[in-house]
Amino acid sequence: MNQYQQKILLMLSVITLFGCNYSLGVQAQSSEESQDASVFRLPPQPSADTLAIPLTYKLETYNSQIMEESRTYGVSLPPGYDENLTQHYPVIFLLHGGHGNPQDWFAKKGGALNTLQKLYVSGKLPPSIVITPDGNDNRGSSPYWDPQYIDGPHGKVSTALGHELVKVVKDRYRTIPNPDFWAIGGLSSGGWGAMNVGLHNLNNFSILFSHSGYFKDSSGPQNSPITYIKTITPQITKRLRVYLDSGKLDTEDLAQAQQFSQVLRQQRVYNMFREFPGSHTWNYWREHLADSLTFVGEQFKVAQVAHSAENLGLNLSKNTKNTEHF
Repeated sequence: MNQYQQKILLMLSVITLFGCNYSLGVQAQSSEESQDASVFRLPPQPSADTLAIPLTYKLETYNSQIMEESRTYGVSLPPGYDENLTQHYPVIFLLHGGHGNPQDWFAKKGGALNTLQKLYVSGKLPPSIVITPDGNDNRGSSPYWDPQYIDGPHGKVSTALGHELVKVVKDRYRTIPNPDFWAIGGLSSGGWGAMNVGLHNLNNFSILFSHSGYFKDSSGPQNSPITYIKTITPQITKRLRVYLDSGKLDTEDLAQAQQFSQVLRQQRVYNMFREFPGSHTWNYWREHLADSLTFVGEQFKVAQVAHSAENLGLNLSKNTKNTEHF
């Protein structure tokens, strides 16, 4: 955790007591301004009874003008979503890997519902809207190729996910619209896809995470995060937060993650890189999804403190010169 995060997390209790109710004590503030401020508040910890209800997911479809077809995504709504009709929620996109589909993370092999429930109970992750997009291009799913999370000859998948689907989710669900409360991550080619889609849509995502991903793509530097990140100005990347992990036996992806983390540090992008025992398997991804989502939860909380401090008129810069992750 960097010094900036330590500082503002120490302020969390103060912000919670005073910042969240600040609009009530300012007579000159309009009701519209009060409503706008409330949108940026993370949901409170649900009750024990609410948390005891098992999480579910369902598949939804939408008409994609970009891909010129009907597209599918999975969605798991947070505990208490149907009861708390004024509450807005952060959003997490989870991308599948090669020969995958929107059900992979929610199915038994991904175990995401169980992981989410444990993180909600522990308070490590605020209740969130979790979306699992279809990342396959117009060629469909195949064991002979990875999905292309790019705008390429087989479809503009990057724009379809990072822009079009974002709009669909904002229209259909009560989201916190600010990109500081939107995360995108995935496994294997989905880990690369999360970085690629995220970096090309930083107006919609601030938090990126990858399990066993690679960061160089055969389509060129435009879709190779390890190169493309160098073209993005510091003014844009200063609020970017990145989590990377890979198994120690997954040597090729591990080496790429180490290299990408070094490049991120050189570019002064806040990032965390971790390596764990294991290899390129669902056992590994299922076990370590909790690590990436815990990181995501920490960043959501940091963002709330920063926005609450801003509402109070405090000037907390998101830049820091001393951090263990640079």
